[in-house]
Amino acid sequence: MSYLSISTWSLHRNLGPLHWTVWDNETNTHLTQIQDQPLLTPLLELPAEAASRGYHALEVCHFHFPSTEFDYLEQLRRSFDESAIKFDTLLLDYGDLTAPDATKRSADLNLIRNWIDIASHCGAKQIRVIAGEASPNDHQAIQLSASALSELAQYAASKNVHVITENFKALTSTSESSLQLLAQAGKDVGFITDFGNYHSADKISEIGDTAALSVSIHVKPSYNEAGFPDQEELLSYLTKVEQVGFKGAYVLIYDGPGDMWEGLERVKAIVEPFILTVR
Repeated sequence: MSYLSISTWSLHRNLGPLHWTVWDNETNTHLTQIQDQPLLTPLLELPAEAASRGYHALEVCHFHFPSTEFDYLEQLRRSFDESAIKFDTLLLDYGDLTAPDATKRSADLNLIRNWIDIASHCGAKQIRVIAGEASPNDHQAIQLSASALSELAQYAASKNVHVITENFKALTSTSESSLQLLAQAGKDVGFITDFGNYHSADKISEIGDTAALSVSIHVKPSYNEAGFPDQEELLSYLTKVEQVGFKGAYVLIYDGPGDMWEGLERVKAIVEPFILTVR
């Protein structure tokens, strides 16, 4: 069944400081860099706010967590439960399963496992793990990533979390490499198709190739300078998604100028009637 969702990236100017994970080559450790942003809506209040605006689920970027302490994660879980909205996916925005440096790759795997634990504690159904930053033509890197994703999926399953990846970063920047990866990783690894992350002349076909296997799509339109989406282009993507039989979360993405909720409403106005016809 299809339903409306949003990513917290679509509200990143409202949710307070961003906590970016970075790698320190000198110490071979992960650090957190904080980027100031206005705090207009605390993350704990977002589920209720999103539900009141007609959304049924959220995807939360890892850099939007102001804390990963157990008590905070319990509060976050309760905020979803009390708002009757689903915590679909924790979007882990860091990690390279194909890093040539074995020390970094091992450290990244440990960090991903830690975020799987966090996803489990706060009630996220899924965690999006980046497949890797190697070339999409690097078949050895695809094998390396697929093996790591399969291993992570087994670990996550024991904690009631589903591992998924996305056409995000270089390794999965084509539908061909994405499909190769999924075939090798096995049925326990899911996928997100992001409209904005394929760039070939056959972009619409690529969207269809992976949307058919996806648990969600990131509805990321092109915008003009005023923040209005290219409706014709967006509908062409949505039509392809319908043709391949996708039924899952339509995750609205807005990163244009002005009020971010208003920007999301402009996308929602295009997508919502479409969803009602394919549910």
